[in-house]
Amino acid sequence: MTHANSILETFANPAPERDYTIRMTIPEFSCLCPKTGQPDFATLKLEYVPNERCVELKSMKLYIWSFRSRGAFHESVTNEILRDLVDATRPRFMRLVAEFNVRGGIYTSVVAEHRQPGWVGPSPVTLPQ
Repeated sequence: MTHANSILETFANPAPERDYTIRMTIPEFSCLCPKTGQPDFATLKLEYVPNERCVELKSMKLYIWSFRSRGAFHESVTNEILRDLVDATRPRFMRLVAEFNVRGGIYTSVVAEHRQPGWVGPSPVTLPQ
């Protein structure tokens, strides 16, 4: 397990009997390019269906800040963050989208997902217009 053990705090899901979605947008993520040492910036979009635990927001902010001086490839850091969040919260479902700013004329988006074994998401509801 990574450094997240001491940083990510959780609290009891207030409605564990129900599937519901928590969405977070984190527009100020940064880490360093492992090749050049120059900063990389991204917007992280997290959505998850909690099981027994939810991530506490202040600890999430501090956790995200902990990457500012670390070198990491986009693919690696996205999967590391997802893994740490899954380890901390054990959600029914979690998706992390990392949308990195342009580097070398290329925008990169990395999407990583976790699904609890056996969990099936609810069917979408379409209401009449």
